[in-house]
Amino acid sequence: MNPPFTPAPAFSTRPTLRGTFGMSASTHWLATASAQSVLERGGNAFDAAAAAAFVLHVVEPHLNGPGGDLTAIFVSGADPQPTVLMGQGPAPAAATREHFLAEGLDLIPGSGVLAAAVPGAVDAWLLLLRDHGTWDLAEVLAYAIGYARDGHPIAAGVCRTIATVSDFFLEHWPTSAAQWLPEGKVPQAGDLVRNPAWASTLQRLADAAHGARVSGIDAARALWREQAGRAAGDFAATAHRHSSGRDHSGVITAADFAAFEAGYERPVSIDFRGYTIAKVGAWSQGPVLLQTLQILAGFSDDRLDPSTALGAHTILEAQKLAFADRDAYYGDDENIPLDVLLSPEYAAQRRTLIAETASHEFRPGRVAGTEAFRPPLRTEYSNSDIDGSGAGVGEPTIRPNGETRGDTCHLDVVDQWGNFISATPSGGWLQSSPYIPEIGFCLGTRLQMSWLETGGPATLEPGKRPRTTLTPTMVLKDGRAVAALGSPGGDQQDQWQLLYLLRTIVGGYEPQQAIDAPALHTTSLAGSFWPRTWEPGGAVVEDRIGTDVIAKLERRGHVVARAGDWGLGRLSVAGRTGDGVLYAAANPRGMQGYAAGR
Repeated sequence: MNPPFTPAPAFSTRPTLRGTFGMSASTHWLATASAQSVLERGGNAFDAAAAAAFVLHVVEPHLNGPGGDLTAIFVSGADPQPTVLMGQGPAPAAATREHFLAEGLDLIPGSGVLAAAVPGAVDAWLLLLRDHGTWDLAEVLAYAIGYARDGHPIAAGVCRTIATVSDFFLEHWPTSAAQWLPEGKVPQAGDLVRNPAWASTLQRLADAAHGARVSGIDAARALWREQAGRAAGDFAATAHRHSSGRDHSGVITAADFAAFEAGYERPVSIDFRGYTIAKVGAWSQGPVLLQTLQILAGFSDDRLDPSTALGAHTILEAQKLAFADRDAYYGDDENIPLDVLLSPEYAAQRRTLIAETASHEFRPGRVAGTEAFRPPLRTEYSNSDIDGSGAGVGEPTIRPNGETRGDTCHLDVVDQWGNFISATPSGGWLQSSPYIPEIGFCLGTRLQMSWLETGGPATLEPGKRPRTTLTPTMVLKDGRAVAALGSPGGDQQDQWQLLYLLRTIVGGYEPQQAIDAPALHTTSLAGSFWPRTWEPGGAVVEDRIGTDVIAKLERRGHVVARAGDWGLGRLSVAGRTGDGVLYAAANPRGMQGYAAGR
């Protein structure tokens, strides 16, 4: 332990798992068990991750789905340099500002097909499996096909989500009601739930991949684009209720599916306290974590402890500055000035803005030659059938009309051959848009992260990726990967991962201790999820941080909301120590995430 840090409690909810064979961790025990089963049967980390990801589509349908997207970072035993797996589809060709404005919208809805980007998750997993896996597609998909066809015991969190949106489904989305409300009733935790239409879609992909492994997977990718694209495009043409409170048709078509392919990119990174932290580029929010670390790097260790009032204040203020830059400068644009935003010199300038009291202002930095975009900063939004209150307390937040904030899942795998992957699949939630009976899933709502205001790097444009919140992390030491980690949580993903990194790298905590420790985050940012409100000076904390710390934060001017003792974060991690021992840990909150390994 680092003496300036609050000691970690002697008790942890679970041990940090250690072994030498392979480790898996995810937000659902069935996905973790499936990944570990693949490793036990000779598959590598990429085979295991793909199998687990397709299981997550089935067992966490309220957190991700085939109509969603993903970002991942991986390294292989043959290539220690991190690579980004890009599974974020763009805005459809007809998704123009003019179309949305003509629909009477000033924000892209948070639920309904009009907010759908082109699904990217399925193609991304198939691409990774083709290029870096070893198993045939049918072997990988067998786990998910079994759970979708034969049923799986539904988790309590899925039931709560279905209960929240049940009236909306019954009134407005009858196909969703037919799938998720059998006999018109909300399923109970532990009930066997099936999705035979999705099982059939997966079986068709598996059947298409017969023959040579690589060409077979490419055949499955082509079939996915053709069949899913046609069915989704036809279905989206029918108007249905959105979070705007009005009915709209979608604009996505089969041609949009046909035009998209997942791919690979190089990550961005910085060095912090002897480690390299690698993230997805500025079409995600990933560089926010790097900017925050650069700002915090100039403080002494006692200013970096999230469990003290001084540390929590410093961290919250640094995050506000980094998020203001996200909202001003990030997007799917080749001209993002990341070289400036991630530089130590820029961080030093930003660091001087951290005062003894909490800022309630939106303060992006100045970058020569680049104009900072100022997003609408609303504290409430009334142009809908619901209010905009309650943002940010706990995770996830789901409203009766399907509008969702912070709903995501995560998985990490490391194997005996030096392969690491950290992946954050999301979108296509069962509450995103109406269920498409022909193919067994619904489309996502990632376009809600694009603005309709002109002039911004994240302004909606056809063919442009929305600035996603999905943000896995890879940590390296001396050029070798040592940890793959990530968390669900929307705008909170990098905030909760930051706490883990500070507590392990600076504080000396064990991985499970760092995951268990009290979490906090700022809501003093332009929210990525509809209705995109912000809370000036807002901070959300777990009560376990202590009444004294909370009182001191409030005296510094933070507007504190309490999330209960175990209300924030669902982080998991898998890694390798310097002597070659593998480890994994997973979040106990919600009693759903697990790690496994040996």
